Amino acid sequence: MRILFSSLGSHGHTYPLLPLAIAAREQGHDVLYAVDPGFHPTVEKLGFTVVNAGLSIWDAFRQANELHGTPAFKREMLRQTAVDAFGSVLPRAYLADLEPVLQRDKPDLVVFEIINPGAGLAAMRAGIPAVCHGFGKMDGTLVPEAMSDLLLEYITELGITLPDGQHYGLGSPYLDVFPPSMQDLAYLADVQRIPMRPIPFAEPGELPAWVLEHERPLMYLTFGTAFANPDLLRTAAAGLSRLDAEVLVATGPEVDPSAVGDMPGNVHVLPWVPQADLLAHADLVLHHGGAGTTVAAMGNGLPQLVVPQGADQFRNAEIVATAGLGAQLVGEQFTADAVHEVARKLLQDNEVHAAATGVAAEIAAMPHPDEVVPELVEIAG
Repeated sequence: MRILFSSLGSHGHTYPLLPLAIAAREQGHDVLYAVDPGFHPTVEKLGFTVVNAGLSIWDAFRQANELHGTPAFKREMLRQTAVDAFGSVLPRAYLADLEPVLQRDKPDLVVFEIINPGAGLAAMRAGIPAVCHGFGKMDGTLVPEAMSDLLLEYITELGITLPDGQHYGLGSPYLDVFPPSMQDLAYLADVQRIPMRPIPFAEPGELPAWVLEHERPLMYLTFGTAFANPDLLRTAAAGLSRLDAEVLVATGPEVDPSAVGDMPGNVHVLPWVPQADLLAHADLVLHHGGAGTTVAAMGNGLPQLVVPQGADQFRNAEIVATAGLGAQLVGEQFTADAVHEVARKLLQDNEVHAAATGVAAEIAAMPHPDEVVPELVEIAG
């Protein structure tokens, strides 16, 4: 069987799909991966056939700004820019690029991620079965109403009627990687829901020896790949450094480790670590609330301190706090003193540890991607 996977070009959108794509290839299926050129090296290294599609998120933002007469980035326009980019610019770009590819390569199935409906729409127009790959909790708050409205305008323009109304998954079968006890199952009642264990993906790499040998608790600090900046990292690291613990700071590709500044000896600042491997050794994660990091921390049974910065991160922070899996610091609440105090309490909170352990067990019981691939074969017919 030939399967085309497609995601937007970012770590947070591409990485969650890769374990299932790897599982499909290992079971003998022909895997094509459609993404913008910035992520071609990532998927090429995994042995997939690369398909050039869409454009980068930042290029989509520039095009969205041009719709309002200003190609330059303006913070006060960020919300409108994101609505236009994700609701219209990116879906249109992916559909336009993928339609000739689907006609040429004739895949049996298309797997698209929840924020890349353009790939799903291209499949629908070509008469190819499609499956939507989710990231986290699926409900009416996943995307802003203005974004859904723009997408629905485009869908109407295409002459497509969704089988399940206003749904970013297009009413397709839905690969659900969120623990069922925390999912809005009623929202997904009208679609075919396929539970699947979230398997964290990271580029291969070695963990520092001290991580494997550490005796004090290990605090892991990351603000991901798109939202990190030196001030955020510096403040969070300063708060964590006052704990009797080791602190590993991963700055991400946009921040030079030296920009974090001088830190005590128990703070280790690195540009990157293989997060999927590191989490097995951590005792607490302070992060931005990206869907991938949030679910990966759940899968490892770790208390979380979430400091959201944008996109779906505020929503994820609220989910973590409400479920008793950790805490959130939002806006002016985020200070070094607050980080120190909240992290200290989380490390000692037996109820938080019990809740995190319970969710980890629930995730471990979900079907592995290897078990889900045969279901994809059935859907493809």
